[in-house]
Amino acid sequence: MLSAHWKVSKSMPTANTSEALGGALGAAPALPAPALTPPGIPSPAPALAGWDLNALAQAMIDVIREPNAQVFPAAKAGVTPTLSPSSGSEPAILATTPGLAPSAVSPSKGELPTQSPGAPNPASAPSSPAAPSADGIDLLVFAEPSTDFIRFPLLDSVAPAAPSYLFTSTSGAGLETPSDISLVETKEIAPVTPALNKPLRLAIFDPYAVRREFPILNERVNGRRLVWLDNAATTQKPQTVIDRVSYFYAHENSNIHRAAHTLAARATDAYENARQTVARFLGASSAKDIVFVRGATEAINLVAQAWGCQFVGAGDEIVITHLEHHANIVPWQQLCAKTAARLLVAPVNDRGEVILEAYAKLLCPRTKLVALTQVSNALGTITPAQQMVAMAHAVGARTLVDGAQAVAHFPVNVTALDTDFYVFSGHKIFSPTGIGVLYGKPEVLDAMQPWQGGGNMSKDVTFERTTYHPAPARFEAGTGSIADAMGLGAALDWLDNLGHERSAAYEHELLDYATAELSKVPGLTIIGTSPAKAGVISFVLAEQRTEELGSALDREGIAVRSGHHCAQPILRRYGLEATVRASLAPYNVREDIDVLVAALKALSR
Repeated sequence: MLSAHWKVSKSMPTANTSEALGGALGAAPALPAPALTPPGIPSPAPALAGWDLNALAQAMIDVIREPNAQVFPAAKAGVTPTLSPSSGSEPAILATTPGLAPSAVSPSKGELPTQSPGAPNPASAPSSPAAPSADGIDLLVFAEPSTDFIRFPLLDSVAPAAPSYLFTSTSGAGLETPSDISLVETKEIAPVTPALNKPLRLAIFDPYAVRREFPILNERVNGRRLVWLDNAATTQKPQTVIDRVSYFYAHENSNIHRAAHTLAARATDAYENARQTVARFLGASSAKDIVFVRGATEAINLVAQAWGCQFVGAGDEIVITHLEHHANIVPWQQLCAKTAARLLVAPVNDRGEVILEAYAKLLCPRTKLVALTQVSNALGTITPAQQMVAMAHAVGARTLVDGAQAVAHFPVNVTALDTDFYVFSGHKIFSPTGIGVLYGKPEVLDAMQPWQGGGNMSKDVTFERTTYHPAPARFEAGTGSIADAMGLGAALDWLDNLGHERSAAYEHELLDYATAELSKVPGLTIIGTSPAKAGVISFVLAEQRTEELGSALDREGIAVRSGHHCAQPILRRYGLEATVRASLAPYNVREDIDVLVAALKALSR
């Protein structure tokens, strides 16, 4: 996976791109390796002279190994590259290799990107044929300076030739700087074979492009660039989410349901469309399985009151883990106090992992519910939730999975997870505060009584009795956070468009980098060292109070969380009352980690 820290140097020695690609692609059997440079062709090409072609080749390798690659036929020699019909401009060839000087296919369509000092200038370089022979060409670099959207120049005809790789710059800036390189989307041009002749999508994940979608990241804090590493507390919001909420208040504002006028219809449709989006995002079988709430905390309390008070009695047992947030502890304590049930806790080892053998011993026919986090908010540990759910079901227990720290970090499918309940908060996944989700299996929701009464949830009301709507309406008494639900739908659409799996892979790479760099800080100890972690790192620094450390970092523009993170039991498991927590999102970059590490090193002296 290419990421934005990838560097291209104009001063490093060059190497044969074909050899680099050919050797490395041996491990990717789904794609044929490019042919080596034909004899007599100089390498590298004049257009790429001075570039680190090993890095360029590695970038292409990383990209074409992606599972979602789109494959196009290679071109016949002498065929001019043309754009697909959806675009109105011709591409500009910025560079070709091996042995081909750059040329401008259609320079009149817009200025070619400005080169940095000392770089080859495409406009002044010798011309190459408009479309070089596909035999022996390994790389074509295109950009469209005049367009805001990526258009993929396609070569017209098919020839049995070695693959070439097409890079399209989203910024029109060409391959000029590390950040420009990271603004590249790629398609492969390969020989036609039955295995490759099918449309798929391919893109490099670019956190710098992601950052530009979040206006708050342009803020200055204490005169410094804002470094937002408090994502486990709340994530920032992309412009598309801000715009969606604003659009509701400007064009759709109305209460939902039970009205015949136009704005009510618009608002109701948008609200229910957001519910459909959540259902798709979670892999739920129906939008009827999705209950809108204020957040994960309210969702857990809803289950404790509406399900727990009905199905948990004296002598029954509820099992949680040592990793839980207070929101997944206190409601069950309250339920046990009310029903005379018992609360049992599955322990964790020194790395912060649930000890499955000990967990298994807690399960028995008395177990009515297992409530567990999917990702620890304090340590970042990813629990084996699917396995733990199956173990609970084996003794007849219901399960609730707290996904508040999971949904932003990796894809979740509640059908595959097979949990009875799943909860998360919108503000931890790029949407507004005040909106969250309770997923419930339909047979479980249908058996539950409402936990709050009022409008919207009642079907018929007399002074003698009330009948209720089926789920989800029976659990949504009163006017909910209508605009925020639309913001949640927009956030989930945004994450889907970004590519949740690509985002997760990038974040994992960034987590590895952050862990390695923080480990170099003298006196710093990372708390929670499971190999299975999401983008959360808790740490302490010798002879530094966490509150003072958080304040000192804030003076450098760095936002982290210091304290007990509403997870006191797990911190006390390590003999601590507080840690500093840095948590990641797709808009974080290595430079954020570097600033944090530099500040901590200065403080540790």
